[in-house]
Amino acid sequence: MYLGIDIGTSGVKTVLVDDAQALVDQQTQPLLLQRPHALWSEQDPEAWWAATVTSLDALAARRKLAGVRAIGLTGQMHGLVLLDAGERVLRPAILWNDGRSHAECAELERRAPRLRAIAGNAAMPGFTAPKLLWVAAHEPEVFRRIAKVLLPKDYVRLRLTGELASDVSDASGTLWLDVAARAWSPELLAASQVSAAQLPRLVEGTEPAGQLRAQLASRFGIARAAIVAGGAGDQAGGAAGVGVIQAGQALLSLGTSGVIFVARATPTADPERGVHTFCHCVPGTWHQMSVILSAASCLHWAAAALGAADEAALLLEIEAAAPRPARAIFLPYLSGERTPHNDPSAMGVFFGLTHDTTRAELGRAVLEGVAFALADGAEALDRGGAQIESLWTIGGGARSLLWLRILASVLDRSLLVGAGAELGPAFGAARLARLAETGEPPAAVCTPPAGGREVGPDAALRDAYSEQRQVFQGLYAALRGSFAAARARTTFGREAGTSMR
Repeated sequence: MYLGIDIGTSGVKTVLVDDAQALVDQQTQPLLLQRPHALWSEQDPEAWWAATVTSLDALAARRKLAGVRAIGLTGQMHGLVLLDAGERVLRPAILWNDGRSHAECAELERRAPRLRAIAGNAAMPGFTAPKLLWVAAHEPEVFRRIAKVLLPKDYVRLRLTGELASDVSDASGTLWLDVAARAWSPELLAASQVSAAQLPRLVEGTEPAGQLRAQLASRFGIARAAIVAGGAGDQAGGAAGVGVIQAGQALLSLGTSGVIFVARATPTADPERGVHTFCHCVPGTWHQMSVILSAASCLHWAAAALGAADEAALLLEIEAAAPRPARAIFLPYLSGERTPHNDPSAMGVFFGLTHDTTRAELGRAVLEGVAFALADGAEALDRGGAQIESLWTIGGGARSLLWLRILASVLDRSLLVGAGAELGPAFGAARLARLAETGEPPAAVCTPPAGGREVGPDAALRDAYSEQRQVFQGLYAALRGSFAAARARTTFGREAGTSMR
């Protein structure tokens, strides 16, 4: 058996998978997000560890884990975890959807003119390197004490194994990796005032990267020290979970963020369109992504803001209403935006409200707005040469057939949904654990889900959405300057705020 652990933003998800790749059990522990200032997004790494231990304890109470031979890790990318010489956390982790380091992005590109060519990506506030520059500028006492810099899942690895290691897919999101060489770049490290000695060693996602500590193996009832695989960033882990590991295969991840992910045989960079180019979690493969920062999180926000009992109740209300596009339009930029705008100042907007606008219509507008934003990202990928005909769909949002129909119609592409789609990254991590333990070829293990269903575009909706998307795009273009001005007002005097510790 194999364990897959996903260190997500909203929770830690752990799955237990048997040798036939069947799901035996799963456990999810919720996490809280801290937003102490405008644009900020932080979590305490200790909370990830506590949630991981609680998840494993719960599984061990229900199942015998003596047969577990390996563990795979995946999780949220880009988070900045800072440790001192005693491997103690120096401050809360700055997360992937944190937008405070816009000025540091410009400074990083000034210091490293070849950054885009080496890292395959433009500097964006979500990436790790600009966050470190922000700490250097605003929390110099913390910066001076930094001994190690880790990513979220790799902090959990340290606690599980005592090893300081990361995989190349997750490391691709730091802006310190030479993506073509799959190695740390001395040039990019120097631009951020960080040394290779402060970073973890790099492995492929399918390679062993430590063994479970003996005392933890005893606690969880694991008979021997299980291998802990290199693992993956969450999107690459999700791709492994649905078999998207060969050039041309693609997926749509509808989780807290929204991602369109395309596997590539070579590191084909397109930073000017806000497209990410990263190493995949299987050797000799890369991938491109378009990323929107708020997807299913928009539905969560809308349910609370509109007074619905929860997301499921709001979806039922939307489904019971007239099955036509909403007259209102929603810009889903609650945490700023990446592809294609690279605009941390972007904000959420409802447009077109009247006295007749209902909660159901606003809810539908949220689903459609996320779809329009994903279509902008798909268009950026298309212009860069990615040829996507169909998409495997993963993430919690994939459980809504209504949302899938909207997405298929807006994207004008078929969506494929397999059983357990919401398990994506955690299930992919369990597959990587197996590969690290057995040495099997990735293609033999990372296969598409059996019995998947296809959701195709609705011709009538497709035509209506084509017109609405033009309005959606025009709204962003008209408001971009206003977004920047509004952010400047709300963040004035606050970006140099103190640490939460």
